[in-house]
Amino acid sequence: MSETYLTKDGFEKLQADLSELKRQKNELSVEINEAREQGDLKENAGYIYGKEKQSQIMTRIAELEVRLRSAQIVDNLVVNKDEIRLGATVTMKDENTGATLIYTLSSADEADPSAGKISVSSPLAQGLLGSKAGASVKVQLPSGEKKLAILKVEYK
Repeated sequence: MSETYLTKDGFEKLQADLSELKRQKNELSVEINEAREQGDLKENAGYIYGKEKQSQIMTRIAELEVRLRSAQIVDNLVVNKDEIRLGATVTMKDENTGATLIYTLSSADEADPSAGKISVSSPLAQGLLGSKAGASVKVQLPSGEKKLAILKVEYK
């Protein structure tokens, strides 16, 4: 089983997601029992849908439990704070357009590009990992190569 690296916020979000799924599973069990009481299970759409949904929820619960058990909280790890790593907020300048970009490198579970959080496994993050403020890096993206000047690296 491989470790899952998460920030404290990401770990807490997964715990909240797990609690919500368990709540949904309990509600669904009641609905399935009510549908079962309506008779013929082969043609009972409510029962069939409920069982399918229950299976999906149980699969997701199992995935989250494994992920949480193997989670390593990045906030507690000792990392070189000068280098870009998981959890770093990076301010950079696109040397082609002059645009300033700010992204926080997160786990895939926490990634939300619209909120400025990109997965550490994304092409952009992979090109930034290990770099330091003041460096100029070339990153290969699906849209082509991008040259970036790293202005600041912070851990919040």
